[in-house]
Amino acid sequence: MRSKKFILLVIFFLLLVSQSPFAYRRFKLRRLSSTIQQVNSQRIQSQTNGFNEYRGVVHVHSFLGGHSTGTFSEIISAARANQLQFVIMTEHTEKEFDTAAMTLKGQHGGVLFINGNEVSAENGDRVLALPDNVSIIAYPQEFKNWDSARVNGVEVYNVFTNARQANPLVAFFDVLWSQRSYPDLLFALYLKRPDESLKKWDQALTRAKLTAVGGNDAHANIGVSLKDSSGKTLLGIQLHPYAVSFRLVRLHVLIEQNKPLDATTVMEAVRAGHCFIGFDFLSDTTGFVFEADNPGDRKIQGDEISLKPETRLRVQSPLRGRIVIFKDGAIWVDESEIAGKEVVITERGVYRAEVYLPQLGNLPWIISNPIYIR
Repeated sequence: MRSKKFILLVIFFLLLVSQSPFAYRRFKLRRLSSTIQQVNSQRIQSQTNGFNEYRGVVHVHSFLGGHSTGTFSEIISAARANQLQFVIMTEHTEKEFDTAAMTLKGQHGGVLFINGNEVSAENGDRVLALPDNVSIIAYPQEFKNWDSARVNGVEVYNVFTNARQANPLVAFFDVLWSQRSYPDLLFALYLKRPDESLKKWDQALTRAKLTAVGGNDAHANIGVSLKDSSGKTLLGIQLHPYAVSFRLVRLHVLIEQNKPLDATTVMEAVRAGHCFIGFDFLSDTTGFVFEADNPGDRKIQGDEISLKPETRLRVQSPLRGRIVIFKDGAIWVDESEIAGKEVVITERGVYRAEVYLPQLGNLPWIISNPIYIR
């Protein structure tokens, strides 16, 4: 009897020890949550002059085309809960019917929906085919046809691709410990800078203008559930619901103030690169500014500007942090604990910016689109 009790005590002790790392990770999330609340009180108000800023998400799937059981109602509800202005749907294709035509489009619940497809080529290359002939490379780390593909942009970050790097067993216990209290901040344990995709994008920018977007790849199909014979869920845990996915990464588009928000103007902004990627679950990135000017001209991210004496580049962040400016893919400026940076440009090149919040663990927070100095 004593030996059985001893064995049970040993097992119980080992269980406690095995869970201590996850308890500590939950403590880190609690501390991160407090830090975010603190830094949010220090926001700096700014705006790109002449433009309205709208936030939305790209790469969203519903029950159409398989791979998801998500309903239109769930997507609309999640978009409204996140106060999004637009959602870009990218349904998987089907032979028998046009999923892009059947998905959400137009205004629903005060949110603009734009209908598109995720299309696969014979060689496995995938693109997001959007209205007005806008085409975005999906999963760039797997894309092969860089030289001849007629595309307008690159999905440099993808939530699902990032999640696949996580250890399933570790992720399972993280969810048990933290998902209920910190459903979106839980993602911070796995967020990584998309080094490979950014490198491929930087290389491609030497040949053509390409807009960077962040993809939510939202399916609402990750989790564990028990269902009855009719398909009704009796018990389950949804690890990636739309409401959480839509908080993780967003695309902020800049549309001229004299133009309305509609599918055409959003696609114009994406095509032009008048947008930036924000990991808004860390803190709202609204108000980020990246622009260039010279005597008689001013341009924003995505634009070209001529190199003249006194050509200047300006970065303004909503929060103090680390600002990194890249020139032709290489770090050119790297300064910490600042909210803004202005530099004189003396060389032609492709310039873009990234912002980090070191006080939040040095995670990527903002990825801009380039300004082309010609």
